[in-house]
Amino acid sequence: MELPVFYAKGLDPAATAYTMDEPTSKYCVQVLRKERGQQVLLANGQGQKFTATITDDNRKKCTVQILQCETLPAPAPILRIAIAFTKNTSRMEWFLEKATEIGIQGIIPLLTHRTEKEKFKTERLESILVAAMLQSQQYYLPGLAAPVAFETLVKQPAATQRFIAHCLPEQKMHLQQAMQPGQDTLLLIGPEGDFTPAEIEQALGEGFQPVSLGNTRLRTETAGVVACVLMNSINAF
Repeated sequence: MELPVFYAKGLDPAATAYTMDEPTSKYCVQVLRKERGQQVLLANGQGQKFTATITDDNRKKCTVQILQCETLPAPAPILRIAIAFTKNTSRMEWFLEKATEIGIQGIIPLLTHRTEKEKFKTERLESILVAAMLQSQQYYLPGLAAPVAFETLVKQPAATQRFIAHCLPEQKMHLQQAMQPGQDTLLLIGPEGDFTPAEIEQALGEGFQPVSLGNTRLRTETAGVVACVLMNSINAF
């Protein structure tokens, strides 16, 4: 039977003991009915996998003794998506969940001319990433950057390969044809209504390559998930 995995933010690989926070303790002890002497796994989101034994099954402060720490290989290459969040919060939360499960390493909220100005609830979004990481049995938490302006991001040499997916009717290669495996990659996904022509021109001027994600018009969050799948599949072998 597989051991349950719990998130232990900031847990040091050299630690010998750990006390879970109250929500995690409650889930471990009350929901999963774990007791003193039983083993669990901990993940700090930085690649460490801790095997531990429960020493105090307190439902508010469950304490464990760490028996072993294993550092798992970091995902390579680094695949990141910069995406313009939409006004529909639930759709973007869905995207974050699926992107994490698929295995993307970095997500950048992109502020474009047509981006809906919504409050960025960092704590809520990070909790979605954590839950998706644990559910998919991964040990690296995707990086969630602070929102960044389009004009700023395109000027940064953030990856070996840089692409912009847009809907203007110009000749573009499909991402599967344009992207080379084994290289750090950044892909830009636009808001509802797409990037403006001026933004596309600026990105191309900074060395971004225009790409297509297919023949159909996709919603922003759908385009993000399609891109995650394509980027991972290109690097699967």
